[in-house]
Amino acid sequence: MPLTADRAKPAVPFGGTYRLIDFVLSNLVNSDLTKVCVLTQYKSHSLDRHVSVAWRLSTMLGSYVTSVPAQQRTGKQWFQGSADAIYQSMNLIRDEDPDYVVVFGADNIYRMDIEQMLDAHIDSGKACSVAGIRVPRAEASAFGIIDAREDGTIAQFMEKPADPPGLPDSPDESFASMGNYIFTRKAFVEALNSDAEDTESRHDMGGNIIPAFVAGGDAQVYDFTTNDVPGATDKDRNYWRDVGSIPAYHSAHMDLISTDPEFNLYNNRWPIWTAQAQRPGAKFVLRGTAEDSIVSSGCVISGGDVAYSVLSPNVWVDMWARVDGSILFDNCRIGKNATVKASILDKNVIVDDGVTIGVDKEQDTARGFFVVDGITVVPKNSHVTKD
Repeated sequence: MPLTADRAKPAVPFGGTYRLIDFVLSNLVNSDLTKVCVLTQYKSHSLDRHVSVAWRLSTMLGSYVTSVPAQQRTGKQWFQGSADAIYQSMNLIRDEDPDYVVVFGADNIYRMDIEQMLDAHIDSGKACSVAGIRVPRAEASAFGIIDAREDGTIAQFMEKPADPPGLPDSPDESFASMGNYIFTRKAFVEALNSDAEDTESRHDMGGNIIPAFVAGGDAQVYDFTTNDVPGATDKDRNYWRDVGSIPAYHSAHMDLISTDPEFNLYNNRWPIWTAQAQRPGAKFVLRGTAEDSIVSSGCVISGGDVAYSVLSPNVWVDMWARVDGSILFDNCRIGKNATVKASILDKNVIVDDGVTIGVDKEQDTARGFFVVDGITVVPKNSHVTKD
């Protein structure tokens, strides 16, 4: 909150021109996995619209990305959990009749050749593969943790353990689950049916389905560090970020803007696809400047200064204004002599002349803004006037 007050999390803008869901969809289509269903429920209009406008694949080749809302196919209830969402959408699996089903979350930032994970899944002979990323053991208690044997078989699947297990080849690291799974179709369908009949289940992929495969000795970890994405740099290789909090979301944006970025958006061999705004190029007039920043199309920096920031399309920064360490969504207007620092401004925010945001956090809170770990978030359509 408040970025999800009016939209599902995968529809939250990222990196100036993208939505969070664009990253997983780009990974899928770049991996030649082009029959994709997006299961939606919560405030899904902007997500549905983005998928329908941006993700039009070639129907001639049988490819598609389509939003699938909750339809109450199995009874008079909405999705009860991530596993139940797939169970209620079982007709999609029956209709396509695949050998394997890929189940990925839609709200993380990373590049991954999923076909390599699929090949590893087939080679393992297991019914379930879970993508794991190596994290320092000292930090691993913040994640769902995979305890794997030397052959990769998952021995335990633990939710935020106090004492995470180390890896056989690296005792100071642990495998954190990325929330990305591949299943052999027959075993997956059987597991979903069994879970649906369990009245004690939370019907959750990570909480119920994966532990069921682990208990049967039929789950394998896929080491994300072995994934080789074309065009990856030494610095952004194996980059993965969970942006499920305001500080993590802000930090991931700061990873984009350096000369040698932590995550390189400019990898033309593995592009992140989206529908780009139909706007003219960014314009800098009256000595307007931008330093170590991403400035999207349609922006006008009219005598203001932008530093260490990400500006979405159609943002205006007026004379003597300063934007520093911030993320501005579409159509924001920053008035003369205004200052925006360490902040996130949702769409259509107007900041009047001389206003400061992010400088005095107590003042920001008094205005009704969200302040989390030093980051000020201004909700959509706000008009910030001078006190």
